[in-house]
Amino acid sequence: MGLKSTPEHHGAMIVTMHWLTALLMIVLVATGFRAADTVDPVAKAAILRVHVPIAIAVLALMLLRVGWWWGVDRKPHPVAGSPRWQERTARAIHLLFYVVIFGMIASGIGMVALSGAAPTVFGGDGALLPDFWKYPPRVPHGFGARLLLALVALHAGAALYHQFVLRDHLLARMWFSR
Repeated sequence: MGLKSTPEHHGAMIVTMHWLTALLMIVLVATGFRAADTVDPVAKAAILRVHVPIAIAVLALMLLRVGWWWGVDRKPHPVAGSPRWQERTARAIHLLFYVVIFGMIASGIGMVALSGAAPTVFGGDGALLPDFWKYPPRVPHGFGARLLLALVALHAGAALYHQFVLRDHLLARMWFSR
């Protein structure tokens, strides 16, 4: 498998970015909901010390991914025989993933910047952590997390439908072997 995609299969670079981003997003959603439900500011700061650097890593991966698609690689052709509505829906879901993930990153940056939480999150006294609910980016951040979960459910459900109902081996296109 080469780094670049072929008309039938994603290349190793995008497969790696896809699965690494997916794994990191799972950690982000878990730590984000955990932090939101944590009352103790010291414990919340400890969770955010994991959450924020992983969010920065996801931002870097997403920027690399956009750059990779725009400047280096081309996406494989749609699955042969797929109805046009499925192709359009798949494109829309993928575009929504980018919009929601970049929106989550922007609202997270907004919360940290507006609240002045950066010194606390990056090593200060957790007792000084602000109440993030007082800052406007908190609402879209929470909504984005729930929307992201819905998109993941649609995305995974569609992939599993293709794999096990249609049996068109769609998942093999986004894995490391052919």
